[in-house]
Amino acid sequence: MPIAVIFDAFGTLIKINKGSSPYRKILKIGIEQGRRPHPSDGEIILSSPMDLHQAADFFGISVDPSVMAGLEEGLNRELAEIQAYQDGLHAVQLLQQANIRVAVCSNLAKPYSAAIERLYPTLDAYSYSFEVGAVKPSFKIYSHATQAVLGWPAEVWMIGDSKECDCNGPAAFGMRGFWLDRKGRSNYSSLDQFTAEVLDLRK
Repeated sequence: MPIAVIFDAFGTLIKINKGSSPYRKILKIGIEQGRRPHPSDGEIILSSPMDLHQAADFFGISVDPSVMAGLEEGLNRELAEIQAYQDGLHAVQLLQQANIRVAVCSNLAKPYSAAIERLYPTLDAYSYSFEVGAVKPSFKIYSHATQAVLGWPAEVWMIGDSKECDCNGPAAFGMRGFWLDRKGRSNYSSLDQFTAEVLDLRK
């Protein structure tokens, strides 16, 4: 049985109705200015603690102040509209009541962490790619997450909506990984099912 459970964030614990994609828009402005995109651009954004201004400066992209203000306004509106899945809130509550440590492990840009902590303020640990400097399925971020919940990999379960990042990657690292598919294509279509299985092992 696990001593800790690690959840993915977006698509697992929280949901965005309509993303504003501000970092992608900055990169698009860069293309208009003649900057050639690089395959690592997205990973750099997710693995570095950069806000919008810092990202533009890092990539050498000049963004008009009024345009930047619009991007920031859209981002702030997006962050305010992010919601928690009800089964996520329920799962965290039940697991913590059973003295199982709970964490989140997510690939995300720095501003989005505020939404996670607003909706899930009681988690035992938060492992963000921009803080760790690595993105899933890198073992580095899984190592950070398991250490944060004070567990050996074999003692920790992880679940999320990416088969590669939340199931296969953790399994390769030594955890038990589970794929959540809310459309019913996996063994778990809700976190209620997953939590019931975890707690069943405690009986």
